[in-house]
Amino acid sequence: MPEGQIVRAVSGFYYVRTPEGEKVQCRARGVFKKKNVTPLVGDLVRFDWTGDGQGFITEVKPRKTQLIRPPIANVEQAIVVSALREPAVQLMVLDRVLVHCEKAGLDVVLCLTKTDLVTDEEEIVRVRSIYETAGYPVVATSVVTGEGIDTVRQYLKGKLSVFAGQSGVGKSSLLNAIHPGFQLATGSVSSKIGRGRHTTRTVEILDLPDGGQVADTPGFSQLTFQGMEASELSDCFPEFRLRSSECRFRGCLHRNEPDCAVRSAVEKGEVDAGRYEHYLQFLQEVEALRRY
Repeated sequence: MPEGQIVRAVSGFYYVRTPEGEKVQCRARGVFKKKNVTPLVGDLVRFDWTGDGQGFITEVKPRKTQLIRPPIANVEQAIVVSALREPAVQLMVLDRVLVHCEKAGLDVVLCLTKTDLVTDEEEIVRVRSIYETAGYPVVATSVVTGEGIDTVRQYLKGKLSVFAGQSGVGKSSLLNAIHPGFQLATGSVSSKIGRGRHTTRTVEILDLPDGGQVADTPGFSQLTFQGMEASELSDCFPEFRLRSSECRFRGCLHRNEPDCAVRSAVEKGEVDAGRYEHYLQFLQEVEALRRY
C-alpha cells in the first residue's frame, strides 16, 4: 500500500506527497470519523489509489507531536516570529505562543523581525536578553538588510519546522527571504488595530532546497489554555522548570508559597519580572478554565 506525507489540506481534500515526489489528492475514509481522528498536515499516511491522481487515506501513522492551532502533526521545531515594529512587539502574546510550543514538546528558536525599523538598538538588546536568559536562542532579522537570514536557514536544516506568530509579524516575508522560490503572499499591518492582515489561509508544508521543511501557517491570535493543568504551566517556562526542584514544596505554583526558588530568582533579577507577571496571568486563566 502506498505511503506519503500530507503536505496540504483544503476543504476536506488532503494532498499527499509520495517518496517519489508525486502529489495525490485524497479524501479520508469514513472510519476516521468513527475513531474521532482527523488527518492533519504533516501526518505520515497510507492510502489507496483510485486513479487519475486521486486516492483515499486508509491509515494515519502514530504522531510524534501535534498542534491544535495551527492543526499540524510531527513538527520538531517552532520558529516563533515576533516583529519589533509594525506591529510593535507584544511580549505577553509572544509568551503565550511560547507556552503552547513548550507544551507541544517543540524545540524553539525566537526570531525578531523588522530590525531595520528600530532606531534604538537598546530595545533589541533588551528583548534578546529577556529570552536568552530564559534559555531560548534568539535571532534578530531583517528582510530588507538580510540580517540574520542565513542564521535562520541553519536552524531549519534537516527538520520539520513551523513558523508561529501573530499575523503581520513577517512570517511569509521571512520565508520568502529564506527561499525566494516560495513566492508567498505578504500583507500589511492595519493602522487602525495595529495587527496584521491574514495572508496565509491554510497550513502548507514547503520543502527547503538545502534540506528540511517548513510549515507556513495562519497567524496565532486566539490561543487559550483549554485543557492545561495549573501544575503544567510552570514547566512551559524553561527558566522556571530549571529552578522548580529547588522550591520547598513539590508542585509549587510559584505564586505565594514560602521558599519558592522561582520567586527568589525574580527578586534577584535572574528571572525576568515581566515573564513572571505573564505567568501569573496565564495561571489565573488556566484556573478559571478548569472551574467552568
